Amino acid sequence: MIISSREFDVNDHTYIFGILNVTQDSFSDGGKFCNLEAALKRADEMIAEGVDIIDVGGESTRPGFTPISAHMEIEAVVPVIEAIKKKYDVIVSLDTRKAEVARAGIKAGVDIINDVDGLKGDPEMASVIAKSGCSCVIMHNRENNNYVNLIDDIIKDLKGSLYIAECAGIERDKIIIDPGIGFAKDTAQNLEVLRNLDRFNELKLPIMLAHSRKSVIGNTLNLPVDQRLEGTLALTALAVMHRYAFVRVHDIRENRRVIEMLEAVYGRDKS
Repeated sequence: MIISSREFDVNDHTYIFGILNVTQDSFSDGGKFCNLEAALKRADEMIAEGVDIIDVGGESTRPGFTPISAHMEIEAVVPVIEAIKKKYDVIVSLDTRKAEVARAGIKAGVDIINDVDGLKGDPEMASVIAKSGCSCVIMHNRENNNYVNLIDDIIKDLKGSLYIAECAGIERDKIIIDPGIGFAKDTAQNLEVLRNLDRFNELKLPIMLAHSRKSVIGNTLNLPVDQRLEGTLALTALAVMHRYAFVRVHDIRENRRVIEMLEAVYGRDKS
């Protein structure tokens, strides 16, 4: 897979999307990196720890989140994107549901748009991505968690998003899919998704697992958000074992070590 002229071996390596939330109310690190200096310091740390892609987010999507305006989101993310791109030769992703924010992020230099609405929220999103030529993450989401057959329904929903992408002109080789852990799924449903990670390979696209510190870990282990590292690492290992191309995580160093160890065991390329 080529992202912004850089080749990613999505068949033989698991890459790290590092989470950089510049929000006040994200469930895990809200408020920590809201000013530019703190955000850049965290980016410095992520680069040093071996992050592959920095995923910048300006609006929390935690359960019960309060939506903010596109203007406020743009003001939060654009200076951070510009500063990171100026300082580092690194791939930057923008986590947003709004086409207006995506457009501003693309102008600021982002390489990937990560849409938690799977192109089904803002009707202009697919067109903005297609016209830019940038890559995108299409995540599974829906308005409720009423499923007839959970895994089949998620795959059907993702196929609907892929149809939107195709109609808009987004090239298939620019798409990453995400089964959407924690979105429109309760704990039991999230665990069922995790037991069936291999099913999503049916879509024959690179897959990202975004599981870091999420409630499925907290509810399963009965742990607060600041004690969910081990659960996160266990699910990262699961993703590697199912040959997922990307994991989206907060703790870069620890997750990278898990990936490197498992890839050594399984003989996958570490480059």
